Amino acid sequence: MLQAEFVSFARAKGLPRRLLLLRHVLRNALVSTLTLLGIRISGLVGGAVITETVFAIPGVGRLMIDSIFARDYAVVQGVVLVIAILVSLVFLATDALQAMLDPRVQA
Repeated sequence: MLQAEFVSFARAKGLPRRLLLLRHVLRNALVSTLTLLGIRISGLVGGAVITETVFAIPGVGRLMIDSIFARDYAVVQGVVLVIAILVSLVFLATDALQAMLDPRVQA
């Protein structure tokens, strides 16, 4: 990333190293990192079901598994809705932050 053309151009303009790293390098590196972070957080929310079941930890995932075995469909629908909303909010926040970091995404 430090050998990219836009970094060489910014260096040729005489930008201080700190400003070059913050504005040009870090900003471009955060776009892909933010995408991966959003996917990982969503995976953690979904993986909570497995973790809570395996280790018998009381939580939303354990509630969902117990409700499935008890055939309590209203609770299952509620838990799935809550998990879906959480994942959607994580993706929404990720997209909003990407739009702030990369002006090309705002289209």
